[in-house]
Amino acid sequence: MLELRGAARRMNRGLLPDDTSLKRMIREWVHGRRGLSQEYADLFAEVFGVPFAAGKPSTVPPAPVNDNADLAARLSAAESLDSPLVTLLEAQTDSYRAIDRQLGAGRLLQQSEAHVAQMTDLWRYALPGPHREALAAAVAEASALAGWQALDLGDSHKAWSLHETAKSAARESGSPSIVAHVTAQQAYALLDLDRPQQAVSLIQHARTGAGGQVPAMLQSWLWAAEAKALAASGAAGPAQAALDQAGRTLSGHDSDDGLPYLFLNDVHLARRRGHCLARLGKVEAVQEPTDAVKRLDPTFTRAAAGLRYDLALAYSVRGHHEEARAEARVAEALDGLFGKKISAGEDKVLPIWHHISKDEVERQAPMLGGILALNSAVMTIEEMATALADVVNG
Repeated sequence: MLELRGAARRMNRGLLPDDTSLKRMIREWVHGRRGLSQEYADLFAEVFGVPFAAGKPSTVPPAPVNDNADLAARLSAAESLDSPLVTLLEAQTDSYRAIDRQLGAGRLLQQSEAHVAQMTDLWRYALPGPHREALAAAVAEASALAGWQALDLGDSHKAWSLHETAKSAARESGSPSIVAHVTAQQAYALLDLDRPQQAVSLIQHARTGAGGQVPAMLQSWLWAAEAKALAASGAAGPAQAALDQAGRTLSGHDSDDGLPYLFLNDVHLARRRGHCLARLGKVEAVQEPTDAVKRLDPTFTRAAAGLRYDLALAYSVRGHHEEARAEARVAEALDGLFGKKISAGEDKVLPIWHHISKDEVERQAPMLGGILALNSAVMTIEEMATALADVVNG
């Protein structure tokens, strides 16, 4: 309104109505209940720099949109649904899962969302039957993966919404395992929003609802997730009890329970235990993640970065600040290198090892050892500059 009054003064249009009247007029213009006079059309054009048409709003109702053709097209597309197509879509989800595990979310989230949208469209227009149920399970898994990627990028709202889609699809799939997994995973959005008590409640709801209907690996994962939320709330005793239950449940069971969306074995459980202990400020938090780092599959880059951050926190609690800084640097290197490779959309990342040997890099972070890098110990500044220029220029 200040801009309108300024424009009126510049154009010598005299005084405008008071603010209350102007607000009412603007609402009526926006909702099409009032015609725009030439005077105000000129004022708006002056303020916004684009022409405004004067006149009354059209009284002709919009022509009804016939959605029958669109519905028929979607139903026809859904008729192509069969077991091989569901398998193909699940394989695509699995490929996104592998890329996410190794390189992080970055621009992968857009692809995952498009994948979820395509499957959701098929699912909503497919007729009842086993193929629709199978597709619902695939939608739930893919949507939960996209939600996890959104969490990785700090978008808790999008993560929550994607998990709502996942829960709806999971319920239709009839799979207690998928329902429990996507429901409990949604709690991580609550943790990101610093609502640990609500996260505990949601995970407990998922765990008790699953009961004994889900495999041991998933039961263990649910206990570990609950421990993480309890640790975030500062409940040391219950968190430790949940971790112990997770360990007992997983012990002696095959880690491959036909759950492609879960990666849990004794190494990953040790990683989760170390995280909880670090969050609780326990001085014994160093040993678990240290052992887990040595045994972790090097393709689990994001998990390795998280482990390093946990170690940094654990060392800091013990007063070992130099070790804490070293672990934080490795964690930042993992996050920065792989995050930049994805967000840039190309592999134009060339790290420089300075005052450290390749052997030392591989000992501290095996997943960085295989990356092409420059080394200031064996190359001159001119040689490194030339190599960098070659990479930048393609």
